[in-house]
Amino acid sequence: MNKKLVAALSGGAALVLALTGCSDDSNKKLNDWAKSFCDPAGAQFKKIQDANSAMQTADNDSSDSKKVQQTDSAAFQKISGAYASLAKSLEKAGPPPTDQGKQAQQNAVKELNSLSKGYANLQKQVDGLDTKDKLKFADGLRDLSSGINKLNKQSEAAFKNLEAGDVGKAMAAQKGCQNPAASGAPAPTQTKKS
Repeated sequence: MNKKLVAALSGGAALVLALTGCSDDSNKKLNDWAKSFCDPAGAQFKKIQDANSAMQTADNDSSDSKKVQQTDSAAFQKISGAYASLAKSLEKAGPPPTDQGKQAQQNAVKELNSLSKGYANLQKQVDGLDTKDKLKFADGLRDLSSGINKLNKQSEAAFKNLEAGDVGKAMAAQKGCQNPAASGAPAPTQTKKS
């Protein structure tokens, strides 16, 4: 049951980490903007990846519901904090220097803050699950999956407009916005735009 939960989460993190595009853009202002966002964002993307890995490890190593609950709760807390930090980094970076940059940035900040609240809510839900009854606990984790799937769609939407065209290319060129996933983790989907 928890594997589905982790797979759903990992998919959303991979979408965030993909920050798609080619990396041959020479627009200095755009590259400077991407660097101002991606440099601090890299640590947050890594926190999301690490939280996903911790949940997967807990599920593989233990059938102890209490341990899985504690690990998932801590992971949701880290993911919530990471999305809040990403929103702050994006606010601090300001809008990308493009025609639709301000609107795309504002929408992405709003979605990232919403994601942070969503994962904080998942943490409360997992904390409230009954760990004494393994079947009830497994059912509870399964019920959380739909919430995670919804958050994954939000995660994709948060960056979709922001990453359009040259902005996506500039972001993809920055180390902080590249996927730090270790081997065995799901690879991000790459969409070629050039």
